[in-house]
Amino acid sequence: MESTFSSPAEAALQREAGSAGLRTPLGDLDRVYELERVAGFVRDLGCQRVALQFPDQLLGDAGAVAARLEEATGSKMFILGDTAYGSCCVDVLGAEQAGAQALVHFGPACLSPPARPLPVAFVLGQRSVALELCAKAFEAQNPDPTAPVVLLSEPSCAHALEALATLLRPRYLDLLVSSPALPLPAGSLNPNPEPLERFGRRFPLAPGRCLEEYGAFYVGGSEAISDPDLDPDLSRLLLGWAPGRPFSSCCPDTGQTQDEGVRAGRLRARRRYLVERARDARVVGLLAGTLGVARHREALAHLRNLTQAAGKRSYVLALGRPTPAKLANFPEVDVFVLLACPLGTLAPQPSGGFFRPVLAPCELEAACNPAWPPPGLAPHLTHYVDLLPGSPFHVPLPPPDSELWDAPDVSLITGDLRPPPAWKPSDDPECSALTPKPQLELAESSPAASFLSSRSWKGLQPRLGQTPVTGAVSGRRGIAIAYEDEGNS
Repeated sequence: MESTFSSPAEAALQREAGSAGLRTPLGDLDRVYELERVAGFVRDLGCQRVALQFPDQLLGDAGAVAARLEEATGSKMFILGDTAYGSCCVDVLGAEQAGAQALVHFGPACLSPPARPLPVAFVLGQRSVALELCAKAFEAQNPDPTAPVVLLSEPSCAHALEALATLLRPRYLDLLVSSPALPLPAGSLNPNPEPLERFGRRFPLAPGRCLEEYGAFYVGGSEAISDPDLDPDLSRLLLGWAPGRPFSSCCPDTGQTQDEGVRAGRLRARRRYLVERARDARVVGLLAGTLGVARHREALAHLRNLTQAAGKRSYVLALGRPTPAKLANFPEVDVFVLLACPLGTLAPQPSGGFFRPVLAPCELEAACNPAWPPPGLAPHLTHYVDLLPGSPFHVPLPPPDSELWDAPDVSLITGDLRPPPAWKPSDDPECSALTPKPQLELAESSPAASFLSSRSWKGLQPRLGQTPVTGAVSGRRGIAIAYEDEGNS
């Protein structure tokens, strides 16, 4: 029966958790992980306990790197591997549990500011880049030498952008080089003029210029990737870049280029569909996808206020990394909104797919705020911080008596006319979730409770005092697919 309907019971014990990736040769550890710079960072701070955070694919080198750093600095190193959420975010909670005074983050990073002050050093890696091939690819994609173009790259190729710009500047007059938005060293002065920070990068724009004027040339990716949409960093750039400007990518190994306009249009169409799903939804699940990024509590309160204003119910769920199996436990929820860093929000979904769509906070803002988007907004915002007060993209909710709430709206999915939300301020005494029953009792009206009442099985019930008292007996032994009394049949 096991072989016909399911896998053998021993398969769960023999299954491997995953590969830690290829190990780096010991002679290349100093160069790949920039151990000299990291050791200087630890010595300058005088830290005795330092946390080293590695993504899954680099855990094979974690022991050797920690041993080298302990020998060079004399400090105690702690390895952080299994992060609760995305490995691109700084795990300040794990560092605090280890009593670490500083943290070194290895591998791809979203560069989101941590929720708690902690000295952090980033080692993004240094991938080899064929500069001559990339320069020829740039010239083929940008024949006009006067067109404004900005050089972008994946984090591990950022070290080569200045060298690539040196090859191109004799011909191209309006070339802008981006750089990762790494935290500035303690005591350093901010550059003047201060560069624009967006997409986890800094753009040294000249006075009077804006980023929407520039096309983009992205160095990164690989021809071995079967689905380029699985790269959340590139997806963030394609969604946020001005739609009317050219955007091309280049493989750093071969110089193979690709026009990303079609992919950007497909990503934007997908996001517009998710906005429609959010407008049709009555129950919204807010997934806490980070606890270590700054202002996540403020963003959660903002999303709850949005759903209340739009007449929707919201439930906050803290489930760690979202998986289809976890979210399938909440069938009454129409859509989920993942509150995470930009790369975590756009991370590829598991192959099985989710039972309900998973949205970014920007899509919920567009669905629930009738004043959105602000005039002149071109990019698709991928970080929840851009939606909060203090951001140039923040749009406050209209007052309750505004005509924007009464504007007719038709669902592009069902074709039905959506009723205007019956929204009232939270301090209104008439705004209540209590519904009178015929027996003059009060009960909370909840879509989740209504859904549960319609199900035939409602979970285990204690039924105290309603069952006779009996002695304990020995029950069945084994696991669900192979109890001991079932035999081999």
